[in-house]
Amino acid sequence: MYWDRDIETMERSALQRLQCERLAATLERAARAPYYRRLLEKTGVADVREPGDISRLPFTTKAELRNEFPYGFLAVPLTDVVRLHSSSGTTGNPTVIYHTKADIIAWQDLVARCMYMAGMRSSDVFQNIMGYGLFTGGLGFHYGAEKLGAMTIPVGPGNSKRQIWFMREFKTTAMHILPSYAMRLATHVKEMGLDPRTDLSVRMAFVGAEPHTEETRRRIEETWNIRAFNSYGLSEMCGPGVAFECPEQSGMHIWEDSFLAEIVEPDTGAPVPDGECGELVLTTLTRTGTPLLRYRTRDLTRIIPGPCPCGRTHRRIDRIRGRSDDMMIINGVNIFPLQVEQTLMRIPGIGSNYLIEIHEENFMDRLHVSVEMAADSFQGTLSQLEGLQSRVLAALRDETGVTPVVKLLEAGSLPAAEGKAVRVVDRRAQSGKGC
Repeated sequence: MYWDRDIETMERSALQRLQCERLAATLERAARAPYYRRLLEKTGVADVREPGDISRLPFTTKAELRNEFPYGFLAVPLTDVVRLHSSSGTTGNPTVIYHTKADIIAWQDLVARCMYMAGMRSSDVFQNIMGYGLFTGGLGFHYGAEKLGAMTIPVGPGNSKRQIWFMREFKTTAMHILPSYAMRLATHVKEMGLDPRTDLSVRMAFVGAEPHTEETRRRIEETWNIRAFNSYGLSEMCGPGVAFECPEQSGMHIWEDSFLAEIVEPDTGAPVPDGECGELVLTTLTRTGTPLLRYRTRDLTRIIPGPCPCGRTHRRIDRIRGRSDDMMIINGVNIFPLQVEQTLMRIPGIGSNYLIEIHEENFMDRLHVSVEMAADSFQGTLSQLEGLQSRVLAALRDETGVTPVVKLLEAGSLPAAEGKAVRVVDRRAQSGKGC
């Protein structure tokens, strides 16, 4: 059982005292890592006595993790490390996070806590439709589900017919899946003559690893007749298990016994009040192998003010609105990809797959949006299709402030990614101009 009443409903004052104790221990551990040893000798930690003092320390960024590759952030002897996770490193050195045995156990417990909070139990059959390996998502949920005691099927991503076979044969009740693949998999179910709402046993899904809107979540729930829970994590912290939705589905509880959260203004780094959107900054409070201080996630969200009806006292963050470095600038207008998705998912007749392309035309930026229609929409008359195209264009123009080129496509026309969906392609780079 992973309902820890003492921790999850701890009085705020007691939770803050716990954070103080764990922050002091984290600073001590961090000073053993070469990078932080140099940094803390320069800046000092004498004035950092409680969470509110953390702003006196500088931020840690992905650039520093890359520059200090491979061992600059390692705070324990290499003999204490039992696993590492790494980014792809396609643009330079990868970011590497080292885990001790204690870190792995703490991570398993956090993910089990998340899954239990959402309603999963040891009696569930859990199908993990996420990648395994250096990507933390698959392994994090796998070990969390096993810790919870659920039968776990480590099927991994892709091969939709095989996914459906396992679901039918073993009566899968819970799944971990990319939001974009959840909709694509439902299409395959229907192509096999089955109804995902009635012919399968799935009752809940954990979705994450790529930003998605509330509209997309509701489409997943309606298509599968399930409850879909939003999760948040990043490999620099531990992977999944940083924050998770409770049954209220009104924000994700960030586990403040393990992470110290700040929301800052992306350009200045200044703190923003609860309720206002900014960049999430996290400090680890329990990790031993690679403790991180004030790590800039680049993820945009806000602290949701007020208590949660579920009774848990850990504060909630809103769903991730995008990344500060994902913002598109179209002729001086700032647009986030999720604005496009949110708009599209509200329009009847529009499918779930889309692609945003940015071109340079006559020395001006031009936004192109290709979107698949729902299967039955493509059978409409020319007049109906033109009307749908006009509604999409008008809705996008009203939301973004720019007039895009809209192309409606038959369902299944866009490439189907096995992993995270590629939603934005900047064609301006070909002419030396980018975002």
